[in-house]
Amino acid sequence: MSGRTGIVTGASSGIGRAVAEALAGAGDRLAVVARGAAGLDTVARTTGAVPLSADVTDPDAVAALADRFGVALGAAAPDYVVHCAGNFSLAPFAETSPRDFRAMLETNLLGSFLVIRAFLPGMLAAGRGRMVLMGSVAGRRAFRGNAAYAASKYGLRGLFEVLALETADTGVECTLVEPAATATPLWDGVGGGDVPDRDAMLAPADVAEAVSWLLGRPAHVRIPYLPIARSA
Repeated sequence: MSGRTGIVTGASSGIGRAVAEALAGAGDRLAVVARGAAGLDTVARTTGAVPLSADVTDPDAVAALADRFGVALGAAAPDYVVHCAGNFSLAPFAETSPRDFRAMLETNLLGSFLVIRAFLPGMLAAGRGRMVLMGSVAGRRAFRGNAAYAASKYGLRGLFEVLALETADTGVECTLVEPAATATPLWDGVGGGDVPDRDAMLAPADVAEAVSWLLGRPAHVRIPYLPIARSA
């Protein structure tokens, strides 16, 4: 993997941070993206990655990321994009506010669309690369208190399937990673639905290990879906 370039969003904590640390540890040159500058700078220092602060729900900020990446890493297009930025909360359906529902869709679905849209043209022009999106088991299975999150992740799976169709035979490979519940800071203070025990959850490092494995496959190997469950 050494010598490849990539970009990881949502890199200031949780799965994104674990992925960035794993890929930087393998020798890749990275740009890391998050909304909060403080956490992002910490990850950049520990990984040697280039910090690119941006809100993935801001169309102008995300559109500028491809150019910022090119300037920072000297690459016309990344070898891979790992999009981990996300939002999560639980509430009974009748208590889910329109504001919270919209916020979930904007981060998890619109944000994914914007990131893909920013980097896909360069990857298509180069005829190579892998686009990795962070889905969820909640994109396939219903859980109580999960109306907003499920809508965003089921929607992401639909978005991904169109992306996979449109990139077939282009040299750009796309994968939707679908982990089970993962013990990240997004669970802090969460209640109101089917909340699993933290000890039974995946660790962010488990997901990072799977992403590292994925990115180590030969460029022509298609892996559309990568479900991740905790081993017994």
